Amino acid sequence: MFTGIIQGLGTLFEKRPSGGGMIFGIETRFALTDPEEGESIAVNGACLTARNIKGNRFYVDVSPESLTRTGLGRLQTGSKVNLERALRLSDRLGGHLVSGHVDAQGQVRQRRPAGDFTLFTFSLDPGLTRYVIEKGSITINGISLTVNSCGRDLFAVSIIPHTLAATTLGELREGDWVNIEVDMIGKYVEKLLAEQAPGSGSQSRINPGFLAEHGFLK
Repeated sequence: MFTGIIQGLGTLFEKRPSGGGMIFGIETRFALTDPEEGESIAVNGACLTARNIKGNRFYVDVSPESLTRTGLGRLQTGSKVNLERALRLSDRLGGHLVSGHVDAQGQVRQRRPAGDFTLFTFSLDPGLTRYVIEKGSITINGISLTVNSCGRDLFAVSIIPHTLAATTLGELREGDWVNIEVDMIGKYVEKLLAEQAPGSGSQSRINPGFLAEHGFLK
């Protein structure tokens, strides 16, 4: 589990095929204190298992599924990546709950300045937009962001200067692809409501009336 608060950048120093997938070698730009062989590290938002950790370098195996679902396969040696180590129970939850399981890829539709900020508009699979709400949370390349606005197949976010400088967002241009993970809470709510459908046999008290009464729906 992650929070979407990027710990630092890394650089891909090795990339090679292996068993239908890939092996990546990644060097961090921050100290890997108390490294644990086999720990989870989010690489551009994709949860991967770190092994052969030596100093600031480690390797990850990228499965065929991850290559299909994410944009990791497009990375080249020398590419920068956003990195976040797994959340400890004692850590601050600075962003939102992020699983590291990428839902889909989206494309930068527009990038434009707005004073000291930068506004990005991304495309999104219409099948996922029901999980995206204005002022809700979304994860882009592992970064927890707040949705400014959303439509049938797109959404927009406003990036502060610190985030632009501290992550790979500063390098994004129109037409580039990113990894997207929608807020998992919406998925759980949807599943619970589906179990309330006639014939489901569920006796749960969670229904649209319950959610509206407690402020989850307007």
